[in-house]
Amino acid sequence: MIDISKIDFNKGNGLVPVVAQDVDTRQILMLGYANEEAMRITIETNKLTFYSRSKNRLWTKGEESGNFLLVQSMALDCDQDTVLALVHPHGPVCHTGDDTCWGQKNESSNLSFLQSLEATIVLRKSKGDAQRSYVADLFAKGINKIAQKVGEEAVELVIEAKDDNKDLFLGEAADLLFHYLILLQAKDCKLEDVVGVLKGRHKE
Repeated sequence: MIDISKIDFNKGNGLVPVVAQDVDTRQILMLGYANEEAMRITIETNKLTFYSRSKNRLWTKGEESGNFLLVQSMALDCDQDTVLALVHPHGPVCHTGDDTCWGQKNESSNLSFLQSLEATIVLRKSKGDAQRSYVADLFAKGINKIAQKVGEEAVELVIEAKDDNKDLFLGEAADLLFHYLILLQAKDCKLEDVVGVLKGRHKE
């Protein structure tokens, strides 16, 4: 998770700032402070824990509301005196009831949703439970079947493109994109790899 011994608590008189960021949406949720004990509790419980400067005590975010911040990973900045915690929030974060302490909505962007969908496909591939997952079933059938599905969806999209039904067209476009993501994983590639190629081709 993080090596507590590398954190410089001395600069802040025993405390370091901890920035909580949603691991899926990448939205900044809140800023708090933690001492060494709070960091240890966070690692032990996987629930983000701080030290309250006003109440002079440890507190776990969500201990009263149940809106915990479940930690997926933590990173230390270059000066070793600030922690970034990537979390899964369970409910609103701010005491006012807002999603964030800055009054912003914690919503997924289209790009972050695609990344989340891609991560789900990776999970289905690794589990390989063909009886319970359509995606796992495709991976079990092999690259030829996956490529065939992409071809079928592409043809169906072209057919719908010739008509005027926008909903059907978007549905087929979504089907093609979904199976395309599966094909990328079957070839051990990621969407960001394709974006990298597009960036390389892009000319101002």
